[in-house]
Amino acid sequence: MIRIAAAVVIALGFHALVAPAAAQPGPDFYKGRQIRTVVGTAAGQDYDLWARLIARHIGRHIPGNPTVIVENMPGAGHILATNYLYNVAPKDGTAIGMVSRNTTDAAVMGLPNVRFDPEKFNWIGSPEVSNRILFVGTASGFEKVMDLFERELLVGTPGGAQGVTTAPILLKNLLGMKLRIVQGYRSPGDVVLAIARGEVSGLVNSIGGSDGARRQWITAGQMRALFNMEPQPLAWLGVPTIFDYVKTEEQRQVLTFFANNVLLGRPLMAPPGVAAERVAVLRRAFDDTMADAAFRKEAGAMGFDVAPKTGGEIAALVAEAIATPKDIVKKAERFAQPE
Repeated sequence: MIRIAAAVVIALGFHALVAPAAAQPGPDFYKGRQIRTVVGTAAGQDYDLWARLIARHIGRHIPGNPTVIVENMPGAGHILATNYLYNVAPKDGTAIGMVSRNTTDAAVMGLPNVRFDPEKFNWIGSPEVSNRILFVGTASGFEKVMDLFERELLVGTPGGAQGVTTAPILLKNLLGMKLRIVQGYRSPGDVVLAIARGEVSGLVNSIGGSDGARRQWITAGQMRALFNMEPQPLAWLGVPTIFDYVKTEEQRQVLTFFANNVLLGRPLMAPPGVAAERVAVLRRAFDDTMADAAFRKEAGAMGFDVAPKTGGEIAALVAEAIATPKDIVKKAERFAQPE
């Protein structure tokens, strides 16, 4: 880890000259080799659980049957891992990564410490799509959306560029909700514990997760969902979309920009510079894994809903985000900045 940290420091401090791709051997390249999957969160969080699930199955679908391991590199809302994958990781197909869908928006908005161009990654695919929800503790006394415009809600966040942090800041600055943002928690799971202790009363998080965790918050009476942050409501959830509370076209445009990254799901990618034939192997292996009966059975046992997107689909969504008109990006950037 010391060597990895040193490499990341070099990448960030000197903007890391990207080395040319290594020569790409033939179809036996992966035989006897290992693929590292770098994940931008600590162990046990959603991205990590998805990455480990995929790692247990994808090797069977790659010629040569390489072993696939997962390496956690949390920090700065996935930006640390994304910078590492872009600037430092091997460019021969032996390193891939799973990072926050928000990192594309972070690059588009020019957030501090971003040292990557999302369009230059080789996108492999995503296993799911999971909507964002504002949850409140049932003991908080908040029962409907309009309550958030009338009295203050303490919302816990980990900080960084991930949606769990930027979404409540946006809701406060753009819509005028009375949210007091408490940053510094290590993970969304720590925010949930803080809600149980009464330190804060709410958080924004995706509704997916292993064992339907967030759905269980609702059915067990631990949490209440007030709204989802995409244009269309979730029929099964029975709460409105935040778009029902939009009053201006500016608000609608900014919320739409932020909602679009939900479609990226849990994106898996290879660094820039990997040869096209190697990327094709990884994309094909991912697609085959998503259709694999053993993979789907294990995903179901974990409570995951498999709703995959191909690498091409993810690349198209990234390109669409990057093509967002600059005036909308500037507005989004302004409203997503903490005070």
